[in-house]
Amino acid sequence: MASLLQGFEEVQLVKPAGKTVLTVTDGAIRFNKATAEVLGYPAYAKVLINEKTKQIAVTPATAKADNAVKFSKPEGKQTLSVSLKEATLVDAVKAFFTLPEAPEDEVAYASVNGAAYPESKTVIFDAATATSGTMKRRGRKKATAEA
Repeated sequence: MASLLQGFEEVQLVKPAGKTVLTVTDGAIRFNKATAEVLGYPAYAKVLINEKTKQIAVTPATAKADNAVKFSKPEGKQTLSVSLKEATLVDAVKAFFTLPEAPEDEVAYASVNGAAYPESKTVIFDAATATSGTMKRRGRKKATAEA
């Protein structure tokens, strides 16, 4: 029976997640919500790097796994992107990118679309295809000194 269906693939009934995107700044690496979706919203994940190909991969992990980082909230609770600020991790990933100079009120970033492999619960980002630029700082504005 297997040889009769050789070369066929199942029609995917589950709608694919949106584009997976990794954004790198000086202080964090951020995976968009679609990346968490492809990985199955894991509580922990591993970020792997390939020095030769300048690629970054992310895949689910258990809390006890070596080098696992806290990653996502459960499906339905993860409303925004996933930000990882572990300094060693940020430095390792940031090494693949050249961030532009940014004015004081902006943040330099590099952004790269990933290749999603839902069946393997893995997303791979190729640093060679990254785009970079600057964006306005998000979050709370610094308090101005008022009397």
